[in-house]
Amino acid sequence: MIIGASPAFAQEGDSGTGDANAASTQTNTILVTGALTGFGATKSDTPIVEVARSISIETADDFDDKGFQSLDDALTYMAGVTAEPFGFSTRGDFSQVRGLDAPEYRDNLQFLFGFYNNPRPDLFTLEQVEVLKGPASVLYGAASPGGIINVVTKRPFNETAGEIRAEYGSFDRMQIAGDFNFAVPGAEDEAMFRFVGLYRDAGTQIDEVEDNKLVIAPAFTLRPANGTEITLLANYTDQDTDTAHQFYPVTGTFLPSQDGRKIDTREYFGAPGFNAYKSESFAATLLADQQLTANWSLEGVARYVDSSSDYRQAWPSFLGNGVPRIDADGNAGWTFYLSDRKSEQYAFDMRIRGEFMTGPIEHALLAGVQYQDVMTDADNAYLDTINTINVFNPQYQNVPSVADVRAQRVDGAANFVEELGFYISNQMTLGDLVGTAGVRFDQVDNAVENGAAQEDDATSFSAGLLWRGPGGISPYVSYAESFEPVVGVDTMTGDQLLPQQGRQWEAGIKWQPAGVNALVTLSAFNIEQSNLPNPNALVGGNSQQEGVAKIKGMELEANAIIGGLRLDGNLGYLDTEDPNGHRVTAIPEWQSSLFALYKISSGSLRGLSFGGGIRHVGGSESSGISALTGEVLTYRTSGYTVGDLSAAFEYGSWELRVTARNVTNEKYLTVCLVRGDCYPGERGSVTGTVAFNF
Repeated sequence: MIIGASPAFAQEGDSGTGDANAASTQTNTILVTGALTGFGATKSDTPIVEVARSISIETADDFDDKGFQSLDDALTYMAGVTAEPFGFSTRGDFSQVRGLDAPEYRDNLQFLFGFYNNPRPDLFTLEQVEVLKGPASVLYGAASPGGIINVVTKRPFNETAGEIRAEYGSFDRMQIAGDFNFAVPGAEDEAMFRFVGLYRDAGTQIDEVEDNKLVIAPAFTLRPANGTEITLLANYTDQDTDTAHQFYPVTGTFLPSQDGRKIDTREYFGAPGFNAYKSESFAATLLADQQLTANWSLEGVARYVDSSSDYRQAWPSFLGNGVPRIDADGNAGWTFYLSDRKSEQYAFDMRIRGEFMTGPIEHALLAGVQYQDVMTDADNAYLDTINTINVFNPQYQNVPSVADVRAQRVDGAANFVEELGFYISNQMTLGDLVGTAGVRFDQVDNAVENGAAQEDDATSFSAGLLWRGPGGISPYVSYAESFEPVVGVDTMTGDQLLPQQGRQWEAGIKWQPAGVNALVTLSAFNIEQSNLPNPNALVGGNSQQEGVAKIKGMELEANAIIGGLRLDGNLGYLDTEDPNGHRVTAIPEWQSSLFALYKISSGSLRGLSFGGGIRHVGGSESSGISALTGEVLTYRTSGYTVGDLSAAFEYGSWELRVTARNVTNEKYLTVCLVRGDCYPGERGSVTGTVAFNF
């Protein structure tokens, strides 16, 4: 494959200021899964080992070696990340970080707003996936306290190279893709062009659900003068699929049916000819970097996105928490749903970056302004008919037409969100002490078309301290805040609803063993999320927002290269409690994984690599008030363990690769919700790839 300017596996450690002994222990090659940049998750190129936060990265090489096919897949070997809380999906990626929703960013700017209004990002267009764990409002404004997911788009570099690859795999998955980079002869460092494209025609583990996609992604980079770099990224994606989420009834899946029959979790409960999930988007992103002086620079990112989707689905009707959805014969009501959605975004983030000294303290200052204007719109229709579907033997008869359902559509009011934020962050280095402090001021305006408007103001803080100690051991502690606006009026107080607030304390140790190509991070954290809806037990509270969620946890990530052997190990523990005192839905307590890959670099087998991984995810819960008894009802699904395999052979310009996910084809449920539906996980699959590099 072709590789850009950023190193894929190793990065040079830098001790910064400090004595000679400290420098000698810190300056060696360390393993990091990708390098952070100014347009990455931290908006800084500070090495991970010197950041007082937990950060996980998977690179394009990892995508190939571990057989990832989606963004959700790319997060399965990260501690603290629940990669498929709602099972195998084709509509979108729903991974959660530290037990909470995580917004999706692309090259520093938020990309996904709401649900089901744009295609999923394709891994072949990306250089790496980054997860910054914990609150990040100082850098990004309104966001979840769990963290953010940032994907980094492939960019041009100063060589002419290319790759053509073809894939075939389980469920008749066929894909052809190309990645071509051109540097202008004689001006390789001044003008570069890159084109990434793919076409996929694929089935899925549900026979009737396809996953077809077309992506066209050109990029241009110009360096017209010393210290000036401008990159334009474009991406057109057209995805044509259905939804893999069939909302399998709990009875017959998790709970026994009256006659003991089981629902086949590959069964399709949609309506052929009606069901669809077709999404389309165009995005244009501008990255600019201008060196002002030797120590000061101006940089920015701006984006325009236009997305739309046509979402249609039929499913067995919901009846209420704990109410069986099927009768003794397996018949259920059949609900038909249609949604026409669209979104549009204008956004930019401009900042100045500088380095200077005040006495013995070295400063790395970042100050910026971020703005975004986002419109989302959804026009929905529900149609309940007298039709039923048998969940043990589905028949697809008397299906209403798309026009019949669309005739019931209600034009929803468009929602407009405008956010303006000013932030400043300073990294201060004194000897082997690295401290960070940041503050941000945000104003968020929410408005409904021809309706109510709401304005929220928020101030967010963050701070951290890390000590580059002897033996490559760097203990750290950090504090960070987040906020998320809640639109509406408190019916008890008559006041505008307050933004949800998040606070996290984190402490940990980062260990870069001297002379070993390895990095180990051990962290513990405590998150509190407040201003949530009142718990069920609180009747007649002073407001509607006295709910508090608490999440505590521990994470261990270890990455190492020992000769030709690469090891990635992860362990995570989450103790979650929602405002009602229950575990957070779909979030397991324990997760662990280990991936090993061995590459032969000499001898007759040179170019051969092989390995595999094992992933364990603990059981999950869902709790709610039973509609039958009025008591708390809890469904607990069992944990599961799956294995993955990988083998590749490189010979000259050719590369052959075979990967297998869930190689034993374990059948498991990621969660069963008390409202009455279950979510199966990703089934076993094998993919073969042939690539030609030039």
